[in-house]
Parts: sequence; structure tokens; C-alpha cells
Amino acid sequence: MILSLIILYTLTLIYLSIADRFRNHATILAIQGFLLFGIAIARMHEFHPVELSFIIVETLIFKGVVIPAILMHVINKTKINRIHSASSQFGALTMSIIALVASCTITYYMADDRTDMIFFGVSLYALLSGLILIVMRKRIFAHLAGFLVIENGVFLFSMAIGVEFPLLINIAIMIDILISILILGMFLRRMNDDIHTDEADALTSIKD
Repeated sequence: MILSLIILYTLTLIYLSIADRFRNHATILAIQGFLLFGIAIARMHEFHPVELSFIIVETLIFKGVVIPAILMHVINKTKINRIHSASSQFGALTMSIIALVASCTITYYMADDRTDMIFFGVSLYALLSGLILIVMRKRIFAHLAGFLVIENGVFLFSMAIGVEFPLLINIAIMIDILISILILGMFLRRMNDDIHTDEADALTSIKD
């Protein structure tokens, strides 16, 4: 079951690289939140109410519901829609495939019995996918999505290095939530400043 969820998660990263609408970005991030919840639950070896609560808050509620809802609110408020042209879409897909191959290669050469290499490889691919979104997209909303994808990659990485969910991992999850909130606040404030500026060029840069 875990392998199936990991494959689906990888497919969402590939699709995210070619998605040409911001609504698709928000939807994919929501799907990733639910997939991370399923992966985390399947990964648990024992039932611990506290750890389960942390996982539900981090993945199902925060990543799967709250963040996508905020992103949809921003999309409706700013009226942003399409992201890029077909040419850059092909370039982004090419970079995504290269990142996937690089992640598999690095994982192969870094094989370690103490680390779950499947989680390590997918988390590395998520980090690279987030960086690709940030580097290859001009829209600030795409940059926000890129940072959130990186945050998801960090969550997967925490599962790669820990068989269970000790207190340290729970603390890391709470820090991840805090960082996500700070990132959302920073980007939403910047977008709000751009929307209310008097310069027409600034409005054009965030809205089709």
C-alpha cells in the first residue's frame, strides 16, 4: 500500500510541473496532503494517540484542507488563472524528468540500511521539484507552491530517517507547520501589496 501511495505522490509531482493553471496547483497540493496522511498512517508500526494527532493535524487538516482553501481564496481574490506558455511547459517537464532521474541515481549510490531509500528518493525529488517551480516560474503564486512542495519533501524525509514517530519527529512536524504558516503569510502579504499598488505593470505581473 505504501508503494502505491508513493507512486501516486510521484505522479502528482510530475503533473505539477506541467499544470498550467493555479487552481490545478492548489488541487494537487490538497491531494498531496491526503497522500502524505495515508503514507504516514501506513508507516506507523504502533498506534500512539499523540503521534496520530500530530499526523492528522499536519497532513489531513493543514496540508490537505487549510492550505488549499487559502490558496483557492487567493486565486478567487486575485483572479489569477494561467501560468505559462506551452514552450515553458515542455521545459518544466524536461527538468522534472531530469530531477527524477537524478534523485533515483543519488538514492542508488547513497543506499544505507538505516535509511528508507524509497522515502529518501521521493523526498529528494520533491525538494528538486519545488526548486524547479521556484526557478522556472515568474508568478509569485507558483513560488509559493514551490515552497509548499519543498515542505512536503521535508516531511517525507523525516519518515526516511525514522522508522517510527518519536517526540523529535513530532516537534519537527510542528516546526514544519510553523514554517508553512510563515511562508504563507510572507507571500500573501507580498501579493496583497502588489494587488493594491498603483502600477499597472505590477498588476499585470500577477494576473493574466
